[in-house]
Amino acid sequence: MAMDRTGVVVVGAGIAGVACAGELRRAGVPVEIRERGRVAGGRMASKRFDGRPADLGAAYFTASDPDFAEVVAGWQAAGLVREWTDTFVAYGEGGRQDVGGPMRWAAPRGLRSLVEHLAQELPLNVNRLVLEVGPGPTVDGQRCRAAVLAMPGPQAALLLDPALAAATEVLGEQRWSPSLAAVLRFPARRWADFRGAFVNDHPVLRLVCDDGDRRGDQAPVLVAHTTAQFAAGHLAQPTAAAPTVEAAVRDLLALPDRAVHVHMHRWTYAQPTAAATAGFHLDEDGIGLAGDAFGTPPRVQTAWRSGRDLGRALARRLA
Repeated sequence: MAMDRTGVVVVGAGIAGVACAGELRRAGVPVEIRERGRVAGGRMASKRFDGRPADLGAAYFTASDPDFAEVVAGWQAAGLVREWTDTFVAYGEGGRQDVGGPMRWAAPRGLRSLVEHLAQELPLNVNRLVLEVGPGPTVDGQRCRAAVLAMPGPQAALLLDPALAAATEVLGEQRWSPSLAAVLRFPARRWADFRGAFVNDHPVLRLVCDDGDRRGDQAPVLVAHTTAQFAAGHLAQPTAAAPTVEAAVRDLLALPDRAVHVHMHRWTYAQPTAAATAGFHLDEDGIGLAGDAFGTPPRVQTAWRSGRDLGRALARRLA
């Protein structure tokens, strides 16, 4: 679809980009989403193994914002989400301890299904690689009324013409940490009862989730997320880290069996470590920025709210 000067181009079909586009669409502003990948989802990614989804990115989400809670209620009514747990375990110097917290929600079909649900009525172009966002603004040479970059700052900076100084400065202030996600499929469920585990002061592991419990099908699948320090040393060849991650998980949970399959996924920009206090960026050049790097803490809810608020601000400006 060729976007003219009357419309907005949103680059990135994660939850922030989709939330932004949804607000613009509801306000009657012409909009299109361009996504370089094959599907929507961004870091709410899931991948199927033998027909079963496993979450590779965000492990869960919480809902403390009333507006986001309404969105979650809609997902629940559609059968897309379920309450998972308000208790994790934590491994640290004191051994294993239960840690209470807010209710964590999970998606039986994978968290990606939630972004796809929000995007189902939106003009989404997948497999659409954007190379440049320039003054005008323009997206790959096409004029538009505004361009939104809804992705990690370092990725957005690669697209942005440095002449767009305000957005370039904001992106330059962001800092991100990497992580590796490992999906480990075992022959049987032989671990002690737990749903998710925070792993403190560990050289390899940061978080381990029981994906069978999270999904509700009790499959013998764990998903582990590594520390930033470990990931940084394996970004070039993440598959080579599989034996170390598997050994760390088996040691942590005292598992007798080897995994029958380990899938490694690299997140070069997994989580913002220096976030902006503003909920989004919108400048006089017509460039908008949104995502979980805008607002704290960096969560699914934060990203949704950032995109929603940017969409509303753009709609007001363009009206």
